[in-house]
Amino acid sequence: MPEHGEEFPGFLISGGHVIDPANAIDSPADVGIKGGRIAEVGRNLAARDEETVIDATGAYVVPGIIDMHAHVFATHRRSDLSLDPHVSTFSSGVTTVVDAGTSGWRDFAEFRSEIIDRARIRVLAFMNIVGSGMGGPWEDDVREMRPALAAAMADEHRDVAVGIKTAHYWVRQPFDAAHPPWAAVDAAIEAGQLCGLPVMVDVVPWLPERSYPELILAKLRPGDIHTHVFAQQFPVIDDAGNVSDLLHRARDRGVIFDLGHGAASFWFRNAAPAIRQGFPPDSISTDLHTRNLNGPVFDMATTMSKMLAMGMPLPEVIARSTVAPAQEIGRPDFGTLTPGSDADVAVFALDEGEFGFFDCGKFRLDARQRLRCRLTIRAGEIVYNPDGLALPAWERDPAIGERGRHDGRS
Repeated sequence: MPEHGEEFPGFLISGGHVIDPANAIDSPADVGIKGGRIAEVGRNLAARDEETVIDATGAYVVPGIIDMHAHVFATHRRSDLSLDPHVSTFSSGVTTVVDAGTSGWRDFAEFRSEIIDRARIRVLAFMNIVGSGMGGPWEDDVREMRPALAAAMADEHRDVAVGIKTAHYWVRQPFDAAHPPWAAVDAAIEAGQLCGLPVMVDVVPWLPERSYPELILAKLRPGDIHTHVFAQQFPVIDDAGNVSDLLHRARDRGVIFDLGHGAASFWFRNAAPAIRQGFPPDSISTDLHTRNLNGPVFDMATTMSKMLAMGMPLPEVIARSTVAPAQEIGRPDFGTLTPGSDADVAVFALDEGEFGFFDCGKFRLDARQRLRCRLTIRAGEIVYNPDGLALPAWERDPAIGERGRHDGRS
């Protein structure tokens, strides 16, 4: 981002089709950007002298995408899951990435100083209830689950901490006195109550002492987030082929269902019938990390394209990747093109052709459309521009023909 005191460039993104669900816009429109913020959205806007015009004809102009479940604590000493937050994010139109509990209360300050505060992309985070975060056997240690410490750390970093996370607790052995079935969930919810933030859960309800109905109908509070909703271990579709009544009842009481694709947590056999029957995920996210970067996740644009291929209308795909996650993490000023908001903008082509996608079970879905990011702007700065939009052709370089001219840069 430009440093304090530097001039932000002005842009006019013209000729595109704007989809901004937060403001109920789904029509051709232009987007003006000034001073790193959205200045105006409307039809046939005139470019000011200082503005660069970006021709978005034939493309969709949307708010910067929010991926609310990824792992980006790249300097974490105890886990090899995390990517640099700039990997496969800007190139998918993502301007806000939310780390889903890689760091716990013990090392969150390090995560902030080493990653969050240095990143060009906006990085937010869920605080792991386990002090040492993700990555090893300590995730099963109840002594590491300290609600008061997690809540205090989340309060201290309130500007970037968006919730409490629990994941991976005791999934391979029977429960015992040292490992009660609900220890991690109960501790996370206590921390969430102490600091007034939502809880995101990644739970395998594999024994009757920790059942799925109890998780989503009793343990989780309104506003809490169940990620990996279409994983194979959840009873999404009943024996009759219908979406389980459990999920409808949980959504009615305010539980949020997040996609959280991941390396093993997204299956077409659950997702496709659920979407056809009107039970889409509340938010679309990747769970992007080192073990799924090269498949089956790849990036947010691919994950969004899978939703499109299963029949979710494009405006809904955009809504569940912008305004919906913004509301879920308590940041309603993100994921919107409202004048005055940060100029976080993505421009997508909707390619037509023959495409294929696959899920975590290595099953294929054929599709005729695919989203492809053409431009990403973060806080008024172009950060991804593979087509060189708005740049002059090289033949117009005034240095052409001036022998020996060189500006000293390589």
